[in-house]
Amino acid sequence: VQLQACGGGLVQAGGSLRLSCAASGRTFSSYYMGWFRQAPGKEREFVASISWNGGLTDYADSVKGRFIISRDNAKNMVYLQMNSLKPEDTAVYYCAAGWRSYSSRKYDYWGQGTLVTVSS
Repeated sequence: VQLQACGGGLVQAGGSLRLSCAASGRTFSSYYMGWFRQAPGKEREFVASISWNGGLTDYADSVKGRFIISRDNAKNMVYLQMNSLKPEDTAVYYCAAGWRSYSSRKYDYWGQGTLVTVSS
């Protein structure tokens, strides 16, 4: 599976962005999909994940109630709708394909990352 994330940019605090991740490969629908982020000087952290059929989602406590992960298996796409953005959400965001986990080690395939900058 090859992944390519896009949709990042500069937004003011309180604003919204939607990240998209395009996947190639026929087995896309077999994988859990996740979003992770890495801020400067910090370790990569889990943001959200979604099951193969979209029926189960998990979120980090820091984004729960503000971010929504979704997927469209017909289009080989996964999305992250980010609302009520805060400066602390500033990071490079990565999409990944793998297995249900909060750990990046359980994800086998990674996109290149897209930068989200939230100004105060």
